[in-house]
Amino acid sequence: MKQKLLLFLLVLLPMAANAYDAYINGIYYNFYTDYYGAEVTYQKYQNGTYTSNYSGAVVIPKSVTYNGKTYSVINIDSHAFRNCSSLTSITIPNSVTNIYSYAFMGCTSLTSITIPNSVTSIGDDAFNSCTGLTSITIPESVTSIGIGAFQDCSGLTSISIPNSVKSIGGRTFSGCASLTSFTIPNCMSSSIPSATFSRCIGLTSITIPNSVTSIDDDAFNGCTGLTTITIPERVTSIGRGAFRDCTGLTSITIPNSVASIGDFAFDGCNSLTSATIGNSVTSIGRGAFLSCTSLKSVTIPEGVTNISESAFQNCRNLTSVTIPESVTSIGAAAFSYGISLTSITIPNSVTSIGVQAFQYCSSLTSVTIPNSVTSIGTRAFAGCSSLNSIVVEPENNVYDSQGNCNAIIETASNTLIAGCPNTTIPNSVTSIGS
Repeated sequence: MKQKLLLFLLVLLPMAANAYDAYINGIYYNFYTDYYGAEVTYQKYQNGTYTSNYSGAVVIPKSVTYNGKTYSVINIDSHAFRNCSSLTSITIPNSVTNIYSYAFMGCTSLTSITIPNSVTSIGDDAFNSCTGLTSITIPESVTSIGIGAFQDCSGLTSISIPNSVKSIGGRTFSGCASLTSFTIPNCMSSSIPSATFSRCIGLTSITIPNSVTSIDDDAFNGCTGLTTITIPERVTSIGRGAFRDCTGLTSITIPNSVASIGDFAFDGCNSLTSATIGNSVTSIGRGAFLSCTSLKSVTIPEGVTNISESAFQNCRNLTSVTIPESVTSIGAAAFSYGISLTSITIPNSVTSIGVQAFQYCSSLTSVTIPNSVTSIGTRAFAGCSSLNSIVVEPENNVYDSQGNCNAIIETASNTLIAGCPNTTIPNSVTSIGS
């Protein structure tokens, strides 16, 4: 009985799966017998972890003999050297054509690597978190670089991408904190992929080629050293968080080709003092300029129909803003905490003013609600401590300022929904809103 119980417990123990066909001269291999190809691989996979014991200087031979047959080494397998933190150098022969996903991820002691001109592809996250890597040369043979291939290579100071590369995945250089400059290759001719340069805090300047038509989500997010950038005239869209937390950026000109500014595109750019928005923009995304605390002036062009939620929230130095006649809605908290905002003109095209839209605009002295407005959210003007004049235009069918009361009253319910220190509440008011 004891023997059966022991056997049962052994079966329940997690099993380690060896991933290799042979271990030869300190290297693990798998073999493709149909075309005599070999790939360098990892030792084992256990409990969700890939394990190998590679360390020091590893030299991969061009060919290896196994069971009396000679195999050309053509691939470096996914996860082959993953987290081999004691690996200091690797020699890859010019027989290798593919470096697969995660191949060297987490090799923190790897300081240099030469990729031979036989390699055609570098897989996703292949060198992710190789923090000791300072430079790398991509040969002309490479045609594709995968997602996150060099992500968090925080010691990487330079990298050259040849024109042979046709595709680069998102977040490829994200977190390369020591990268100070970069030449965008031809393969990025149509777009800067998502998060490609996010958290490249050492990047001070970059030239976007004129062929680029889109800057994707988080493309330059957290590039705190970036002080200037020129967006070329062919760009039509700026993605979500594209320049978020670029705290060194002082001014931005969005060209006339751009139709949309994504959510949080310039959120946290607290050194940004001016923003020129091109006249083709129709939508300013949610939080697009959130917490741009140094922003003093902005021109919203004709054609913009919607100022989204929190678009200019916490722009504490913004003194004035002109809302064009094309705008139909002002989103929730769109200008809240704009403590330097002294005046605002709401055009007759606006139909809705969102919740907390101008909350805590403490320098705002007057506001006029046009005839077109049919919806005003709660706390739209709460905390506007300098407000001394509130007027609803007389032809508005939903709200009024009856008897020059210096307040906004919802006509149908006789509810006072917004007031100021010198409001006189008329006798007709039956309730005071939240």
